[in-house]
Amino acid sequence: MILIVNGPNLNMLGKRPKKIYGSFSYEDLIEEIKQWSIKSGIPVEVFQSNIEGEIINRLQKMNFKGLIINAGAYTHYSYAIRDALEIIDIPKIELHISNIYKREEFRNKSVIAPVCDGQITGLGLDGYILALEYLKKLLWKEVENGKIRKV
Repeated sequence: MILIVNGPNLNMLGKRPKKIYGSFSYEDLIEEIKQWSIKSGIPVEVFQSNIEGEIINRLQKMNFKGLIINAGAYTHYSYAIRDALEIIDIPKIELHISNIYKREEFRNKSVIAPVCDGQITGLGLDGYILALEYLKKLLWKEVENGKIRKV
């Protein structure tokens, strides 16, 4: 299973500045991920919280094979989330809908990047699908006769 963790204010997509985040809603994001999961045959869980401790508690369950994390504003200052990510020994992708390097200076620094395997930033919803495809390629072989073979 791949876990996608979305941090604060991601549940407000569609209401946030469209120039930065696009016009899609959080429900649109969930639906795209659900369709990808059905098509690929790989289970995906999406978790969202505005609360740092809830994000850490979910990460500490460690019941997933790959992780995509959009930590939102926590990206820039949550050493607690960084420490939780550091002890998880599975492929981890940091993701941002907007390009954090083209925004306010305080958003240009990610404290979680050093403990993730890669980063996707500025590609909107497509970033989630690209991250899912990367993890699929890394963790699962192609579907054969309707069954997924794990690497």
